[in-house]
Amino acid sequence: MAANFWASTQFLNWQFSRTELQEIRDELENGDPALIQQYTLPDRRLLSIFFSQQLVKLGKRMSVRQQALATAQVYVRRFYIKVDLRSTNPYLILATALYLACKMEESPQHIRAVVEQARNMWPDFIPSDIARLGELEFYLISEMNSQLIIHHPYRTLQDLQSRLSLGQDDVSLAWSIINDHYLTDLPLLVAPHVVAVAAILLALTLKPPHSGNLLTSLGSSPQVSNDSSQTGSATVNAQQRRVEDFVKWLAEGEVDVEAVADTSQEIISLYDIWDQYSEKTCKEQISRFVKARGLDK
Repeated sequence: MAANFWASTQFLNWQFSRTELQEIRDELENGDPALIQQYTLPDRRLLSIFFSQQLVKLGKRMSVRQQALATAQVYVRRFYIKVDLRSTNPYLILATALYLACKMEESPQHIRAVVEQARNMWPDFIPSDIARLGELEFYLISEMNSQLIIHHPYRTLQDLQSRLSLGQDDVSLAWSIINDHYLTDLPLLVAPHVVAVAAILLALTLKPPHSGNLLTSLGSSPQVSNDSSQTGSATVNAQQRRVEDFVKWLAEGEVDVEAVADTSQEIISLYDIWDQYSEKTCKEQISRFVKARGLDK
């Protein structure tokens, strides 16, 4: 595995500017405008939420590790900037991406087990013939130009934990935010370490103090014992020190602060649109073109 992200195929061939990424997608959609018009789809971020949830459910059935799930999500995103969604069976693509990702992350699953669990989840969309998944595996590999090694932000988060004196709550929240970034275009836009730093920023600055959570759970009673008040103040002060240390480290370091800010805003935008998510709508619109075009065969 390439130890240096900057020398990797991920950086050299799969990192784009927003303008470049939009041009790629526009060219893809212009290839068959009638198909695009006939089968409208939800916002890409809402579809990403749906795909992510489906992958997680499938992964849980097979005890797949988080890094393999993350790799599968990157594969799906890469594949769908090369191939229009409406020309595929997304459920079969999800199963294939997870199967391939498990291989690459050295936690392989038997192809029969993947097909069986996928059929249990999506019986109307997954054929019983395991050869179909095998064929699609080569299709994915081809569309990704056999460039399958993925660098993730998790390692940077772990490396920064002790350097920035992050608490376990901070790390857990940042880890969850990193998981969520795979629902956006960020894996195609910024380096993994930028995502990790943005996740730490959000974990430190958007998390309410523990004392506030405690007061809320107790009904916001104004009468708190001196000991509780002192404990709450100490917790807030410790959190504030971690924020100050992080800001100082960020100012003195070599991380692109503007990229961190843009990445943070992209993740916040995902959370803003999440309220519009409807699993039922995504299922219906995907089923519509898969069934009508015979892609479930």
